Amino acid sequence: MKRYDTYIFDLDGTLLDTLDDLMAAVNHALRQYGMPEHSRDEIRRFVGNGVRLLMVRAIPDGDRNPQFDQVFKTFREYYMEHSLDTTRPYDGIPELLAELRARGCRTAVVSNKFYAATQELCRHFFPDTIEVAIGEHEAEGIRKKPAPDTVYEALRQLGAEREGAVYVGDSDVDLQTARNAGLPCVSVLWGFRDRDFLIANGATTFVAAPKEILF
Repeated sequence: MKRYDTYIFDLDGTLLDTLDDLMAAVNHALRQYGMPEHSRDEIRRFVGNGVRLLMVRAIPDGDRNPQFDQVFKTFREYYMEHSLDTTRPYDGIPELLAELRARGCRTAVVSNKFYAATQELCRHFFPDTIEVAIGEHEAEGIRKKPAPDTVYEALRQLGAEREGAVYVGDSDVDLQTARNAGLPCVSVLWGFRDRDFLIANGATTFVAAPKEILF
């Protein structure tokens, strides 16, 4: 695989396996309001477009439900307290990031997860290997993925150019984000979407293990 100067990573499903903590938070919130809970596979299908859309998909009638705002608030509060319960880096990710930094490469995370959680998770798991972490903060005028804004903001904070940069993610949203930002995309096969789904959404470059990104 071609070597790049700058690596911009998605977070959930790419660097971290966050699915069980997200499922626990979603189902906790639903349970408080007597709403039906969801399986792990359902939550897997719901994630990728930010936590608001995750809850739109999880709550009956979505944001048309009169209790939506309360359930969403309960989810956010619970998740911020429990986002580290079971979340872990995928095998080989810490070693990958350490090797990229040792080679002098720049590294960043861009996520549709809310900003505080993105920052907390990156500080906790990757304090020395992820230089910049950008979460969802549309209130500041930076649109969430698949808009290219978070990628551009990461490059700006890194002081890096688009040329020589690559985007690494696990979903259709990541493919669209890379395309919109004008970056090549590497799709990982250990995340929340499978190869056939990724191919159907235009993926052309795959890695089955983090170390493959180094070669």
